[in-house]
Amino acid sequence: MKLKKGDNVIVITGKDKGKKGKIASVLVEKNRVVVEGLNMMKKHQRPRKSGEKGQVISVSFPMHASNVMILDPKSGKPSKVGKKKVGDKMVRVAKKSGQEI
Repeated sequence: MKLKKGDNVIVITGKDKGKKGKIASVLVEKNRVVVEGLNMMKKHQRPRKSGEKGQVISVSFPMHASNVMILDPKSGKPSKVGKKKVGDKMVRVAKKSGQEI
């Protein structure tokens, strides 16, 4: 997977289309990403201690990695991710501007 934790992405399809955010975690085996503050769902939480009430909390749920694109660091527009050899090291680059991510 070409997306990593901490990357700035934009949602290209779905209910949060056009919104931008930062990747909080990547689920490689399921090909999904969790973006901070996006794809929010209500989750019912049981009371932990006796006498405490249960509650409904909003949580960012994972979305498929194909629904997001990385933001180009130069222009701020969606871009594909490529790889480039710099010295003896491979680095990720934005295909739109060629800048290192």
